[in-house]
Amino acid sequence: MWIQLIVALLAAVATMSLGAALLLASRLRREARLARARVLTGDDDRSGDLHIAQERAPELHEGLRRLGELVANQEASGQLRRNLASAGIYSPTAPATYLGYKVALFVLGFAGLATVLGPVEMQVTQRVLLIALGSSAFFFLPNLILANRRVRRREEVQQHLPDAVDMLEICVSAGMGLDAAWNNVAEESRKVSAVLADEMELTNLEINLGVGRAAAMRHMAERTNVPDISSLVALLIQAERFGASVVQALKVYADTMRELRRQRAEERAEKAAVKLLFPMVLFIFPPLLIVMVGPALLGLFQTLGG
Repeated sequence: MWIQLIVALLAAVATMSLGAALLLASRLRREARLARARVLTGDDDRSGDLHIAQERAPELHEGLRRLGELVANQEASGQLRRNLASAGIYSPTAPATYLGYKVALFVLGFAGLATVLGPVEMQVTQRVLLIALGSSAFFFLPNLILANRRVRRREEVQQHLPDAVDMLEICVSAGMGLDAAWNNVAEESRKVSAVLADEMELTNLEINLGVGRAAAMRHMAERTNVPDISSLVALLIQAERFGASVVQALKVYADTMRELRRQRAEERAEKAAVKLLFPMVLFIFPPLLIVMVGPALLGLFQTLGG
């Protein structure tokens, strides 16, 4: 029974891998069509890409969006929209599409596992349990992908923020206004971190649309979920309210952030020794033990056997 179960699981994995490959190939073909359309129209900006992408949106994507709208809850969609924004997804239809993908993956996983495990000889409770667990795993797969993307974006912003604060302090010290310096730093940061540059440009766009600087920067802190940005917002607000020197405040804060980055690097280095303990125990010590003790045990067995 176990051999049949393993074969069935391998067949399910192969089927899902084939489906993922087909989806990837379809996406690459769509991107190639968009690239050809940009070349023919001579439009290379992002607005043109977004317009063409919306016109050529696949019917499957639109169907999943409509499916997600049927199961979407207004309160849950608000929280989901914030989670998607922290992952860099700002489309108005993103929550519905996300829920549609989750429902579609659950249905596909249920149907695929039911088809694969149907011929396998096992108890009904075991079959139902395996199908339920597999379908739930497919249902929560987008959650894992979204959480991973949020973590990677937060780590990238946290890593490059001290350098951005240094450049901001240099620009303000040179006589530039804070808004102009923020815009200049956003353009320069794109060379090393597109995520941080996009967030800073979005903050600058909110300021130009009439949102207060403090509120726009708070929105950036909420999107990125980086506590250092919240500290920077509080620092700038206090400096502006009490008439303190923004340059000196930015200089002190930049020194503090560099020290925090050094401490975080030291913390990760200290954790590495503990993390290496488990692979060493599982994969290194057993072979060494076999190589060192194995010949002695063989000789002992031969002696006792003789």
